[in-house]
Amino acid sequence: MTSKATVKIDLEGKLPKITSGKVRDLYGIDDDTLLFVATDRISAFDVIMENGIPGKGALLTAMSIYWFQYLSSKIPGLQTHFISKGIPSSLKSSLSSSQADDLDSRSMQVRRLRVFPVESIVRGYITGSGWAEYKRSGTVCGIQLPSGLIEGQKLEKPLWTPSTKAELGDHDENISPAKAAEILGQDFAKEIERQSLEVYSVGAQRAEEVGIVLADTKLEFGLDHKTNKVVLIDEVLTPDSSRFWPKETWEQNLGKAQPSFDKQFLRDWLAAHGLKNKQGVEMPDDVVARTAEQYRNAYEKITGKGSGA
Repeated sequence: MTSKATVKIDLEGKLPKITSGKVRDLYGIDDDTLLFVATDRISAFDVIMENGIPGKGALLTAMSIYWFQYLSSKIPGLQTHFISKGIPSSLKSSLSSSQADDLDSRSMQVRRLRVFPVESIVRGYITGSGWAEYKRSGTVCGIQLPSGLIEGQKLEKPLWTPSTKAELGDHDENISPAKAAEILGQDFAKEIERQSLEVYSVGAQRAEEVGIVLADTKLEFGLDHKTNKVVLIDEVLTPDSSRFWPKETWEQNLGKAQPSFDKQFLRDWLAAHGLKNKQGVEMPDDVVARTAEQYRNAYEKITGKGSGA
């Protein structure tokens, strides 16, 4: 990864900005195409840290592209928003070579679609907010589960557990599948659930092949108005949107926090220092370095490529 984090993208006067999320900035290329730019920003507990993880945006972009192509090869009929890697040549010519190279490495050109207003979460193991709810009520997103489960345990079958999509600065809220159907409509909710479970299944199998447990993942979907088809969008199966655990130590760590190839190290550091949900937090160098290492490990294991790929 590079030594300096890119936390702000400035394309003013070059492309119109559509929106900024916790990590990504979206720009309009034309009526059908967006430029999807992953910065080096990182969030935890829905709060963006003051400093970033150098090279993270390029790594997440490369990992998402790997998964869009891999999933499309494994799941017949799956549609994704991915068109091509990098920035348009018209934009490249207006930038310095260093700016163009940096932006090229962290950008995808994608289809412009209407985004469904629900996060699509699949849980194959019980952990995180799902574990917290289970301890209170024996349920996850209102779905009743067997008694006696322990933290980190594999579920009998993966669960579709949607959440609201909060505005920047607010917190996502877990909702029941029935509530998601009210928001999305029954047909779209069923199709998003079907696709989500299929993506999780294929992703979990690939992860297991390289010694990783895919505990859970967050997916997003959009609607192609021309075809009325549901399309997989945003990032997919990255350490920002998923929990990856080492398979070799999973069983021995049941009932406690699992080591991970994602941003759980950052979450744990924030919680241990009383900084959970606090604004204006700057990560120390060792937390930045450790988090970057975990992201690299996940990318390299799953794709079989070096992090410079």
